[in-house]
Amino acid sequence: MKKLVFTIALGLGLLTASAQIQKLAGPRIGMTIVTQGSTADFIHKGFDYIDEENVKLGETGSAFTTQYGWQWESRFADGGGDVVGIVEWIALVGGMEQGLFLPSISSVIGARTSTGLEFGVGPNLSLSGVGMLFAVGHNFKSGSLNMPVNLVYMPGKDIDSNKFGGYTYNSGARISLMVGFNLAK
Repeated sequence: MKKLVFTIALGLGLLTASAQIQKLAGPRIGMTIVTQGSTADFIHKGFDYIDEENVKLGETGSAFTTQYGWQWESRFADGGGDVVGIVEWIALVGGMEQGLFLPSISSVIGARTSTGLEFGVGPNLSLSGVGMLFAVGHNFKSGSLNMPVNLVYMPGKDIDSNKFGGYTYNSGARISLMVGFNLAK
């Protein structure tokens, strides 16, 4: 509990240092490849992906889905140097091209260099559970327009299911290519 309170206090402290914060927001679109696992099974088969009589989770192979959403970014610790701290919140909906509603929300803390290279790490919450994501990318600038392009990796997780006699399966890793834009004020 103390770690949670400390983490929240640290995050709020960073976000309330208003003298050093620039806030940006804008749309994000992208595509995601989900490797073989229960998440890909769900994308292919919907809620019928588990057949209790013949359990073969991960049998459908990898899956592809598009992403659409919004990103909020706060820059902090911008002392005019070569590296700026960033905190991002990204809310996405995937699967719409397949008639699915696959919401997710991520929080990423990282850094961006003066040349536009950016990297970060943070939690992701989706219908498949909670996981940690790792992102790297480049922020292209044209005047006050920012155009981030990011490659995001979220490892799959092994899940033990007592429901299927101790059957262990993997949720499948996710690899996303995301693009977007926002305007600096």
